[in-house]
Amino acid sequence: MWESILNFLKSTGVYRLFGDLGEQWQLTVKTLVMFLIVGVLVYLAVVKKFEPLLLLPIAVGMLLTNLPGAGLYHPEMFLTAGEIDFLDILHNGGLIDLLYIGVKLGIYPCLIFMGIGAMTDFSPLIANPKSLLIGAGAQLGVFVAFALALLSGLFTPMEAASIGIIGGADGPTAIIVTKTLAPQLLGAIAIAAYSYMALIPMIQPPFMKLLTTKKERAIRMTTLRKVTTLEKVCFPFLVVAVVALIVPDAVPLIGCLMFGNILNVSGVTDRLSKTAQNGLINTITILLGISVGATATADNFLSVKTLAIIGCGLFAFCISTVGGLLTAKLMNKISGGTINPLIGSAGVSAVPMAARVSQKVGQETDPSNFLLMHAMGPNVAGVIGSAVAAGVFLSWNF
Repeated sequence: MWESILNFLKSTGVYRLFGDLGEQWQLTVKTLVMFLIVGVLVYLAVVKKFEPLLLLPIAVGMLLTNLPGAGLYHPEMFLTAGEIDFLDILHNGGLIDLLYIGVKLGIYPCLIFMGIGAMTDFSPLIANPKSLLIGAGAQLGVFVAFALALLSGLFTPMEAASIGIIGGADGPTAIIVTKTLAPQLLGAIAIAAYSYMALIPMIQPPFMKLLTTKKERAIRMTTLRKVTTLEKVCFPFLVVAVVALIVPDAVPLIGCLMFGNILNVSGVTDRLSKTAQNGLINTITILLGISVGATATADNFLSVKTLAIIGCGLFAFCISTVGGLLTAKLMNKISGGTINPLIGSAGVSAVPMAARVSQKVGQETDPSNFLLMHAMGPNVAGVIGSAVAAGVFLSWNF
């Protein structure tokens, strides 16, 4: 009987965590630090309301994967050099192993893009196609951060590409690139990407004020023309066709994005559009958040590489903001002063938060100036731009 009791005590999480500190004290300390990070993420999500829809599921996934003895996620099943044995995962994997299959196969990010497409209004971009240039300019940080990470010597080219995509300010895009090129970094990159997206109102305004004059911030742009239903319906098909001809590897993301949009603008699939905007995207967000958070195990997450990823990600985000602003400033000069450069910061993919920041900073100079709809053009262009940048990385033969 005593042997049975002793075996039970040794099987508890408390014993696994503290029972053999002599040999595994480093792992114990790392696990406790991970619990502290979970607490910080929960605080940011619940108290500060920073991207709570994703930070909270990520925090829960991080907690579950680091609980000693729980056995919910086994990274060795997915980080193998050869082909993944999905049959072994189905028979022997834990709960999160099964959920993570949706990440590994690229299903969750594409379905989230479908929901984003159903919620996105591309009218500002259609009415002002020049916004595409700003969205393209805002991808500067992606490639600059890629070069920086590569030159640091800490990362392989595939890992550097995964880090660079943080500059696109698009969580699903960062996930689909990282799960393909550098799955061992998925937890750190996803947390960095979503954290910086949540901190847009703090990160972008200093650069916006530094790179623009008060006169430029006060520029009033003319009202956008009304976009016809025919244009709205044709636009998704045109975008998919053009992207497929130039960067075929971006088609899964762009295709799902535009499919969701056509459900919305066609006017004949309201039920499907509402499902994509609500039930589907909410369900997939939960599964994606928990699965991605589970990749942040103590051994993988707490490393010098993680700190470097956080630093490079912030640098990428800042350079993307600068790239969009400078592109808008150049366009303003060429157009004779008709474009407010503040809309350039909205060229990152964080919809609609980045556009709202442009509006807010503009109204600090002129309270009666309304830039939101003008900023939405570059903002939705940034969604397309980040997906294309992801396709470029995925197409490279590293």
